[in-house]
Amino acid sequence: MGKSGRDFFSKYNKIINILINISKVFPRSFNKYLFKVSANFDSKLGALIRFILCSVLAKDCGTNVYIAPRVFIYHIENLSIGSNVSIHPMCYLDAEGDIRIGNNVSIAHSTSILSSNHTWDDQDLPIKYNPMKQEKVLIEDDVWIGCGVRVLSGVNIGSRSIIAAGAIVTKNTPSNVIVAGSPAKKIKDI
Repeated sequence: MGKSGRDFFSKYNKIINILINISKVFPRSFNKYLFKVSANFDSKLGALIRFILCSVLAKDCGTNVYIAPRVFIYHIENLSIGSNVSIHPMCYLDAEGDIRIGNNVSIAHSTSILSSNHTWDDQDLPIKYNPMKQEKVLIEDDVWIGCGVRVLSGVNIGSRSIIAAGAIVTKNTPSNVIVAGSPAKKIKDI
């Protein structure tokens, strides 16, 4: 929603908070269903509905959070989002192991953020039936994640960092850097 989003949230903050409180009255399963259905709404109203429901369903949700249409979020109850965050179309977030997104973060289209992974220790079971391992993903403040990025479980992305388009982030990244590649490596300090 950009600057106009901040203006909108500032102007209509009381009404938005009333709508959030009304939404809390409905069963969680109903709100999850509405959140899933709202992923198909392209309008500003759709973005507002997704924000309201994210505020009700997520562990934490700041203000001025834009979740574009066709964003898929699983285990939303383990998701924390700061303020002034945008998540663009066709992103996939699985917060089974906990995802925390700081303030002023932009996540470009077609990005995946995963907080769990298959194990393969039990040789008697196919890998797909081995237990999942959950590991938190932390994206600190002021991060720009380019399009088509893959952030794997257990990763911390430092503040004021840029993750270049198409990067696959398999390990922690420090603050104030640009990382790129597969696997992602620091290419520049900023």
